[in-house]
Amino acid sequence: MKNTARLTLMAAAVLALAACGKQGGASSDASGAAASAPAASAPAASSGDNVVKIGQVSPMSGPISHLGKDNEYGAKLAIADLNAEGVTIGGKKVTFQLVSEDDQGDPKIATQVAQRLVDSGVVGVVGHLNSGTTIPASKIYSDAGIPQISPSATNPDYTKQGYKTTFRVIANDVQQGKALGDYAIGVAKAKHIAVIDDRTAYGQGLADQFVNAVKAKGGTVVDREFTTNSATDFSAILTAIKSKKPDMVFYGGMDAQAGPMAKQMKQLGIKAHLIAGDGVQTPEFIKLAGDAAEGQFASMAGVPRDKMPGFNAFNDKFKKAFNTEIQIYAPYEYDAVRVLVDAMKRANSTDPKAYLPELGKTSYDGVTGHIGFDDKGDVQNASVTVYQVKNGQWQVVSVVGGAAK
Repeated sequence: MKNTARLTLMAAAVLALAACGKQGGASSDASGAAASAPAASAPAASSGDNVVKIGQVSPMSGPISHLGKDNEYGAKLAIADLNAEGVTIGGKKVTFQLVSEDDQGDPKIATQVAQRLVDSGVVGVVGHLNSGTTIPASKIYSDAGIPQISPSATNPDYTKQGYKTTFRVIANDVQQGKALGDYAIGVAKAKHIAVIDDRTAYGQGLADQFVNAVKAKGGTVVDREFTTNSATDFSAILTAIKSKKPDMVFYGGMDAQAGPMAKQMKQLGIKAHLIAGDGVQTPEFIKLAGDAAEGQFASMAGVPRDKMPGFNAFNDKFKKAFNTEIQIYAPYEYDAVRVLVDAMKRANSTDPKAYLPELGKTSYDGVTGHIGFDDKGDVQNASVTVYQVKNGQWQVVSVVGGAAK
């Protein structure tokens, strides 16, 4: 794919940020947006610049704060890039400002910070991370007419509500649950599967879709248990499951619980592999699970990183800017911010009422691949990748679909 945009900001400038369709014209192309940056710092906002606020929400405190900060970092890189490139909309140069909020992964707090963002004058929002926070917050943004793009919420209900403001740049759980179920039965040859979920919109929703896929492929669910997204001791659940002698154990939830769960499975002598969704396909899971991570499976609701057109360059820039590894969703967060601004450019306006219709017409080539939306706001041609931990690293074992080009 032809690269037409480059990351142009040094890491120090990124960290200095404050709280930071078909298209009517040619397709935008940001796949090379993370190319090596020249030695330049971010242009300062002049007094004549129009400041345009874009909101970002993720859990930046609590057990999955590593994922929330990962999302925020992706947004910071996008904002830094846009300001370095010098964007003109409506005949005026604009300076983008990131307004970042911490929803702590709590649905109640999510609606509070959503209202705070609306009141602060943001013209678009990227987030939230969790389905359980994204869904209730989406009504706040819809009522205000503010576009919202989630880089990570996979529950189908998010875009099934009928709101015109909701979009996502990642596969949903219908697609992900089917891919995981098909892999468990059709490839891993498991026949008897135990299922655990954390009762969140994400965890339970993905577990339901996985169960549907397993049954459709002729597999048997021998036990279904549930926990919470704050639990750390799973001995009672796992002991009950062990008596059912499953070939595989599915967990619907995040890495903060899956890591200890894998470790406790090994301690109890459960030989079945653990299989989970994108909330577990992280470096943090391997760290938490230790040697119990080896051989476990998890999916990612997107293409493998080596298939993302702009990942290598983005990854280099990310490490230089933040001195840490990408967890999961930072590339999707980066693309989501740029998709918002791409729609503003095509509408020649930062007014949500003016550029919202352009979002539905998006045809954008980003770091993660080609992005376009269906009539619900779901990304078209979504992909799901299944990984397995081998030699202490996540390695691709299966890819379904393809959104990169």
